Amino acid sequence: MDVVIYHNPACGTSRNTLALIRHVGIEPHVIEYLKTPPSRAMVQALVARMGVPLREVLREKGTPFADLGLGDPARTDDQLLDAIEAHPVLLNRPIVVTPKGVALCRPSEVVLDLLPEEGLTPFVKEDGEVVIDPDGRRVR
Repeated sequence: MDVVIYHNPACGTSRNTLALIRHVGIEPHVIEYLKTPPSRAMVQALVARMGVPLREVLREKGTPFADLGLGDPARTDDQLLDAIEAHPVLLNRPIVVTPKGVALCRPSEVVLDLLPEEGLTPFVKEDGEVVIDPDGRRVR
């Protein structure tokens, strides 16, 4: 299965998502999006495939979101895309792309909806939270 993850190694959720992908035996194409930001067209395509408004993939915490006035509902998608182009940190992470779909994987276990379901083995997040139990079942 071909998998792409827009990843930030400084983010625990992103690290857990990457670990889950690898845990099921897939080595994804890892794009450190702060070093190699997706193009404006790619951001639009990812959001369209997710079927969500662009605002849903904006990150507020630890970004210039408030300083740029991006919470103003009058801001257009073009203005939001301009901001993401200028400040890639505004794009929330991790975004994962698989043949099963595209999703912002927050929390990290959302990625399991995009991966093969068979043969799951136990998995525990960095913080100790159990995601897949000893019987190979997803903990919800």
